[in-house]
Amino acid sequence: MKADINEKFAIPEGIQVSLADGTFTVKGPKGQVSRKLSLPGINSKVEGSEIAFSSKNATQREKKIIMTFKAHLKSMFKGVTEGHVYKLKVCSSHFPMTAAVKGSQLEIKNYFGEQIPRTFEIPQGVTVKVDGQVIMVDGVEKELVGQTAAKIELGTKRARFDKRIFQDGIYLTEKDGKPVGR
Repeated sequence: MKADINEKFAIPEGIQVSLADGTFTVKGPKGQVSRKLSLPGINSKVEGSEIAFSSKNATQREKKIIMTFKAHLKSMFKGVTEGHVYKLKVCSSHFPMTAAVKGSQLEIKNYFGEQIPRTFEIPQGVTVKVDGQVIMVDGVEKELVGQTAAKIELGTKRARFDKRIFQDGIYLTEKDGKPVGR
């Protein structure tokens, strides 16, 4: 059943939102994030301290997309105020593995006794801190932080080895403040 949809939600204090050509730019105390959120048939407006989405003769599909846009904007709001933090843990039982940040790279030494260290590029806008056996990936953009943490975890995965015996690696333990169950 088609109906007109008008969804509004408030912008938190201390955050500035601008809209140009379907691209939302959110500025806050921790930084700035931009993301294109547009679809034909869905109108977006920034009105004072509110963001409004509307659609004429909208179907269930348009309503779902508007809710997705709201979820993306809430994630952007959290990023520019609190930031997104992912935590990983270095687990080594066979060989003592070490992790260190050198410039714009994360370096993993002695992974299963390898002579050449494994390196991971840290993208701009993401900070990586190593505190003993805990690696913290922090940033404003949730997708960029999540992708960086995933690359680190997948970069220390060994194929064709029994996971019950060879448990060495770097594993995700927290995603944005929520523990990850394995």
